[in-house]
Formats: sequence, C-alpha cells, structure tokens
Amino acid sequence: MAEFTAKDVQKLRQATGAGMMDAKRALEENGGDMEAAGQWLREKGLAKVAKLSDRENSQGAVAAVVDGNVGAIAQVKCETDFSAKADDFVSLVQDLADLVVSKGTEAASEVTDRLEEIKIAKRENIELGEIVRMEAADGNILDSYLHVQDGRGVNAVLVELAGGDRDLAHDIAVHIAFTKPPYLTRDEVPAAEVEKERESLLAITKAEGKPEAAWPKIVDGRINGWYKDRVLLEQAYVKDEKQTISQLLGGATLVRFAQVYIGA
Repeated sequence: MAEFTAKDVQKLRQATGAGMMDAKRALEENGGDMEAAGQWLREKGLAKVAKLSDRENSQGAVAAVVDGNVGAIAQVKCETDFSAKADDFVSLVQDLADLVVSKGTEAASEVTDRLEEIKIAKRENIELGEIVRMEAADGNILDSYLHVQDGRGVNAVLVELAGGDRDLAHDIAVHIAFTKPPYLTRDEVPAAEVEKERESLLAITKAEGKPEAAWPKIVDGRINGWYKDRVLLEQAYVKDEKQTISQLLGGATLVRFAQVYIGA
C-alpha cells in the first residue's frame, strides 16, 4: 500500500484541480510519488478535456505589452467570464504577452504546460487565441491601449506612428478600441466585399423608387458611408467627430495597427 497523507492528497488536488478521489487514486497508482501522480492525472484529465474542444469558447482575456519599439498582444480563450477573470488565467495571459515581446511569437509554446493545467482544472475548452508581435521601425512610435473589465483585459490595441507623438498614438489606440475598424485604408478592403455591398445598396436604392439616372450617385454616396464605418483613416474621431482620423494625424502617418478583443 502506497504511503501518503491527507495533506498529500490536498496538495495534489490544488496542483492539478482534480477531485479528492481522483487525487487519492493517482497517488495509490504511483506509489505516493507526487510528480508521477500529477502526470497520471494530466494524462487521464486530458482525455476528458479533449472532448471539450468543440464547445464554444468566446470568452477569455487579452494582454498588451510594449517594451521600447516592440509590442505584443496575447489572447487566451475560454468558455466563461468566471474562468477568464481568475488570477491564474489573467497571469497566464500576461506572462504570454511578456514572452512574445521578449522572444517572439514562437515563445507561445512555452506556456503549453500551464495552459493544459488550467484546462484540466477548469474543465473548459481553453486554448491560445490570437498572438500579435509588432516591431516598430527606427524613429517610429509604438503605443498600446488595453480596456480592462472585471480585472481582465478584453480589448487590446497596438499602434505604430511615423511622426507625431506618444499622446497622439495613444489617442488613436483608444479610438480603435471603441470603433473596431477592420481596415486601415480603402485599398485593404477586398474587392469582392465592396462589390457585394455595392450590389446590395443598388437593390435598396431601386426598391426605394429613386430615378434610375440618380442611382449611381446615390450608391456612390452610400458606399462612401459604408467605407467610413470600416476604414480607420476615414472614421470620425470619437472625441471630436468634426475631424477624421486622417485629419487628426496631421503630418504624422499611421503605419499600422493591430487589435484583438474578446467576442470578435
């Protein structure tokens, strides 16, 4: 009979998230060896957790880090906001972002074991989400914004500016967090997407009984409005809708941006 105490069972439970009887059996099966018992539980637990992979995991947390001219956004997905705002989950996401900044996106593999442990403990479909790493060109400004809700990041933005200053970069990052634009310029919008919208707007215009001669001008006006919802540089600045983001930039250039948010 393996020798172990109730404290050993409790310690194993805390380390793995296993139930009391499972932890006790793991110690029995592995001669009281704590490390071997933990591995035994992980193997058994992973077999169960794997069945969760088809379950929706639209919750989670994001973190954003900027160190000099390098920035990163990291996301870990889960099923419930209860899990997402737990200290171990938030800590994992933050450590992941730090790793990506210092070592690159491939460093995400270094948190695999912690990810599996949390998955087992919480019995949820928990997995890595989007990982972004941005290295600004020499002389450019890199800034971030992270919207925090219930103790966890839910909306992260990175912005690279050529010219301007950090305050401007931050203001634009906050704007992006609020408006969630999918594109920086019109050129980035897929032609098929534009054509589909144009056809839809033409059908709407026809149904309204507008004169046929006016259709092209009406559709062009509406497609411009459609662009303003999707293209960052054409959006009205949220703090002053009298100017667009392009006007706000003045002589600065918005090189690129990245955004990752929960529920996308």
